[in-house]
Amino acid sequence: MYIDRLDHLVLTVRNIQATCDFYSRTLGLEVVTFGNDRKALQFGQQKINLHEAGNEFEPKALHPTPGSADLCFITTVPLKDAIAHLESCGVELLGEPMKRTGAIGSLRSIYFRDPDGNLIELSNHL
Repeated sequence: MYIDRLDHLVLTVRNIQATCDFYSRTLGLEVVTFGNDRKALQFGQQKINLHEAGNEFEPKALHPTPGSADLCFITTVPLKDAIAHLESCGVELLGEPMKRTGAIGSLRSIYFRDPDGNLIELSNHL
């Protein structure tokens, strides 16, 4: 067995439109429609499919819950510029930038929450 990459993941959210608005405005993710009017957030070669809590698509996670995710996104935008952008969008940062370890090396990261309370980490490779 060999896994090449992650294709998509699913976020269960309270309000799909609010989630689409937040991620497109703050992180520049592209809102795409697929299938039977389903919504996803696309970036690079990956996407985040959105399920509305109580109206999830089958099959689904055993306990789909809004606000239970912890996601890390890598950006090439300098973190100081990303911080200024997020602040201009009214996003509250959770503390100061900090050093972390990512999948392929060291990161400098900031944290904030999406409308459902999911923890979002935005990072630059060091």
